[in-house]
Amino acid sequence: MVQKAERVLAPRKQGGARGGRPVGNVTRGTTNPNRMRRVDRWLTGAQVRRWRGAAHPLAVDLGYGASPATAVELFERLTTVRPDTRMVGIEIEPERVRQAKPLEQPGLSFQLGGFELPVAGDPMLVRAFNVLRQYEEADVPGIWRLVQDRLAPGGLFIDGTCDEIGRRAAWVALDAKRPLSLSISMRFGSFTLPSDAAERLPKALIHRNVPGEKVHAFLQAMDQAWLEAAPLASFGNRQRWSAMCRTLLDAGWPVQDGPSRWRLGEVTVGWEAVAPGS
Repeated sequence: MVQKAERVLAPRKQGGARGGRPVGNVTRGTTNPNRMRRVDRWLTGAQVRRWRGAAHPLAVDLGYGASPATAVELFERLTTVRPDTRMVGIEIEPERVRQAKPLEQPGLSFQLGGFELPVAGDPMLVRAFNVLRQYEEADVPGIWRLVQDRLAPGGLFIDGTCDEIGRRAAWVALDAKRPLSLSISMRFGSFTLPSDAAERLPKALIHRNVPGEKVHAFLQAMDQAWLEAAPLASFGNRQRWSAMCRTLLDAGWPVQDGPSRWRLGEVTVGWEAVAPGS
């Protein structure tokens, strides 16, 4: 059962859940196999050096939902980079944890918890997809801070959203101190304009897609560059998307990574370019 949302207004210290309860709310839990492939591909591609260099490769899938499939998939993908990966799937709903337990294996476990991250050790990676979207925007900074305080040195917290089968995805990457970037990843053929990704922006940005906000300006710039690259459509959407990214970079947008990522229908931009106004 979905829990009526309670406010999470400020960060709490580890173990600070009231009455020992996990911090957070029960979510709808909707999930599908391979739904998170786009962000997982980014983690094991663009961020591969970070994971390979981890002193203790501990990952957390926070709020994996009604099915543990995407947690298992993340574990399998991370172990291709580091066979010694330790992965913990965390859910606030006890029945979801009970159902996931039979899938445990060496390196992979499931347990009850919330944003307080009741795991042994400091995670190098925390992925929370389609979780914070169900909270108030005002709660996001406190939730971010709570998770960031648990990260290992060099660790990442991924707060993202995607559609039901993973064709459109967007995520914010944060380290222990600040947000670093926004990534947008789209399956070619699933959109008319790049700004169609707006409905999948993370909670910190989804209500900021209005004139005067940076993220709105970025999405408009993507659309304009996409339209200008229309003559390349005959060579395929990979070429067109790559040209769009190049135009954005040349125009001064802090586009990260490079053509090998762009060809996947992905673009990552520095957080300073899209950060919400006051």
